[in-house]
Amino acid sequence: MTAERSLDDTREQAANARIAAGWLLIDMTLVSGGMTALVKAQGATYPAFQLVFIRAMIGLMFILPLIWHHRAEMTRIRHPWRNIVRISCNAVALTSNFLAITLLPLTTVNAVGFSRPLVTMAMAVIMLNERVSRIRWVGAGLAFTGVLLIVAPGTSGFDVNILVVLVTVVFGSLAIIQTRALRDENTTVMMVFYTVGLAVITAVPAIVTWQPVLPLDWLPLLGIGLLAQLGQYCFLRAYRMADASILAPVGYLSIVFVTAVGYVFFDEVPQWRVVIGVIMIIASLQGAALLERRRARGR
Repeated sequence: MTAERSLDDTREQAANARIAAGWLLIDMTLVSGGMTALVKAQGATYPAFQLVFIRAMIGLMFILPLIWHHRAEMTRIRHPWRNIVRISCNAVALTSNFLAITLLPLTTVNAVGFSRPLVTMAMAVIMLNERVSRIRWVGAGLAFTGVLLIVAPGTSGFDVNILVVLVTVVFGSLAIIQTRALRDENTTVMMVFYTVGLAVITAVPAIVTWQPVLPLDWLPLLGIGLLAQLGQYCFLRAYRMADASILAPVGYLSIVFVTAVGYVFFDEVPQWRVVIGVIMIIASLQGAALLERRRARGR
């Protein structure tokens, strides 16, 4: 009976991982494909703080009906301080990401951001006591070599603006770890904390750097808020169903979306070292995942 129960638990975990990966893919389609293009276009005119603040306020309007429908859950917040830490990390990560999208080619931003799953994996082990196999660590190490090739530290190809992406990586990883730790928190509560928190934290810097918004620009700004809010919901669903160390490699598929957007809308062609670095990253992680599955089946 114990063996059957263990097998059922394994099957359930595998099914949850597949569903969680699906939610994460939807999130990437909305955010990496749609929202990123809008931020790139609007970032040339409006400061990052202003974009994040407007994105938060628009997102709040979209979820007001959801807040009213789940108003009872809003009175039963289980982890208020952990939620505050999460949205503070998110505010830093999102603002620096918006700034990086404006300063750098989309593919470069996304490629350097590929180090986030590596950082998340390490943080998940240290802060959440999640287990990561040796095979996955080897794959992560090889993938990190690809990241170094993309960043090109100490060479003429190094762009100091990449440091902005690294800020996004660190604080984005911290936000993911906090999200995973809040798996018993209500999803609506987390969405409200995220949206309201972004608005509160970025309000003052947004006012200081504010640029008047042209009437025609409100439509793409509205799109940023809507796509971001839908993506946030999918993101939360994904990380409530599976471990961060399992979902982290799925994020590498976002390169397909941002490369296409950069090429079609902004005439951006990735440099050869970025392409090779991305191939190294994806091959390393996918190879490690394949070896790990084969090893598990052989037991």
